[in-house]
Amino acid sequence: MSLRLGDIAPNFKAKTTAGEIDFHEYLGNSWGVLFSHPADYTPVCTTELGKTALLKNEFEKRNVKVLALSVDGLDKHNGWVSDINETQNTTVQFPIIADEDRTVANLYDMIHPNASETFTVRSLFIIGPDKKVKLFITYPASTGRNFYEVLRVIDSLQLTANYSVATPADWKEGEDVIVVPAVSTEDAISKFPKGVKVVKPYLRYTPQPNK
Repeated sequence: MSLRLGDIAPNFKAKTTAGEIDFHEYLGNSWGVLFSHPADYTPVCTTELGKTALLKNEFEKRNVKVLALSVDGLDKHNGWVSDINETQNTTVQFPIIADEDRTVANLYDMIHPNASETFTVRSLFIIGPDKKVKLFITYPASTGRNFYEVLRVIDSLQLTANYSVATPADWKEGEDVIVVPAVSTEDAISKFPKGVKVVKPYLRYTPQPNK
């Protein structure tokens, strides 16, 4: 199947390094990041899982649960985790899904035959507490992901879910945001008491409202 933004993220049950899970139950009321790896014991993946583990506190303070996926089995996963912990100076504590039959990979369209007929590409999904897909991004096997960008997107998604704003290019937490077009300038001035800067009738900035 081909997932689109706003679709309900498919639920599944799977064996992981943290035991068997039901995906939706595991997420509960949290946000989720589900990301796939071509295979265990691969160099780029080792650095990605290590970086994610090092950012554990950053994900936790955003109420985000992380799950990784590879098409290898639990025995290989457990051995690989030891290597990740050793080489990346961290401790992997989030679940890694063992998807040997590619059930989850197929649910989330993680196998791209023109890239590889057997291995998952570097797909990453951000899923909201409503279990809807908020973002997906796919990297080729040769390029490691930028997990600070993942955190930046989560900050934007969580902010814009609660306020009538959007975030401009290269926005970072604490910077000014854009008033959405659906809000008139008159309403924006009362809605955002920190001030509204009108550059064009359709381009209006305000300080981040939850800061």
